[in-house]
Amino acid sequence: MTRRRFYAPPEAFGNDGTLVALSPDETKHLRNVLRLKVGDEAYVFDGAGHEYRGEIAAISRDRTDIRIVQEVATLTAESELRLTMAVALLKGEKFDLVVQKLTELGVTSVIPILTARADVRLRSEDDADHKLVRWRRIVMEATKQCGRARLLTIESPIALDAFVNRARDEGALRLMFAERDGESLSDIVSSQLSPESVTALIGSEGGWTDDEINQARGAGWQIVTLAGRIMRAETAAIACAALLQHRFGDLN
Repeated sequence: MTRRRFYAPPEAFGNDGTLVALSPDETKHLRNVLRLKVGDEAYVFDGAGHEYRGEIAAISRDRTDIRIVQEVATLTAESELRLTMAVALLKGEKFDLVVQKLTELGVTSVIPILTARADVRLRSEDDADHKLVRWRRIVMEATKQCGRARLLTIESPIALDAFVNRARDEGALRLMFAERDGESLSDIVSSQLSPESVTALIGSEGGWTDDEINQARGAGWQIVTLAGRIMRAETAAIACAALLQHRFGDLN
């Protein structure tokens, strides 16, 4: 039987761990879409990697209380690789697709990047906030569907120069995927021990400028070129995440 899965942050769980309260949005979905009732079985994950089987104890207009029966194994195991995908902003619904698929692929976090050739320009801080709300909703929906119990985190958009030069995780492998001027992925990773953390930069529809590639290289990034394929930016983001999870994570 398919699990009816709901999200509740850790603070929504009672102090004794026997009861959890769902938000108004989750309650609306439980009541109006799934039409569940008191006594029905429901599963709750906390976004931090834990999932629980429970029984609906009470339903009101804006809240559902679920009595916890037991902690259960998650449907999808988390990759041991901390994989951050920094992806240039894409037009239309392309970035939405990237966020959805990277969630399914077990990516840890996504960082939207403002680049020179991106077709997307943020009009204001409110515009950025609106997009962030939308992306986080997509993350939530994808997490429920794919069986993960840990939420992918997504940050506010940041300019490329600020991103490549910000504080470095010394244990991380940092890769910029570019259509030129790079080494093959196999050549780069063949000399790498299995890193705990990888950050990958993916460019926009128009690709990287020479200045952007040189800026990243100067900041210590390794440049990777995948020969033999011309991919759309959204395809590249998804393909690179899958390649890195296969090489360093759990897609094997």
